[in-house]
Amino acid sequence: MIAAIRIRGSAGIKKDIQDTMVLLKLNRVNHAVLIKENPSYQGMLQKAKDYITWGEIDQDTLTQLIRKRGELAGGREVTDDHIKENTDYFSIEQFSKALLDSKAELKDARIKPVSRLHPPRKGYKNIKKTYKEGGSLGYREDDINNLIKMMI
Repeated sequence: MIAAIRIRGSAGIKKDIQDTMVLLKLNRVNHAVLIKENPSYQGMLQKAKDYITWGEIDQDTLTQLIRKRGELAGGREVTDDHIKENTDYFSIEQFSKALLDSKAELKDARIKPVSRLHPPRKGYKNIKKTYKEGGSLGYREDDINNLIKMMI
């Protein structure tokens, strides 16, 4: 499973890239979404690479993201009791493991697909350079977990 985070705003963005961001549900800065790994999503990530960062999320980070930043309808927080009532799983940890194994989806537990995050502590490195150049944009492999932990 891939976590994608929007880093840059919408000023001066081309229409086709903006449409791709809408399809990814990344409408605002510091919003994060979880995406399944398949070729069509990989193409969308590549198209929006100058405005987002993404990488593979691990179970510990996914559990923290759902527990602290997961939202239900009405702005309510996600709890173990809610997961137990609405899914076949007994805790957020079990549910996050099932998400990573593609056995469950966020909509099974009625969790909103977008997580609203804080800006990262100590800020972004550079929002105009790629991650490999020392910036914050583009593919960052497993280091997305560190960024998400700084933003939770």
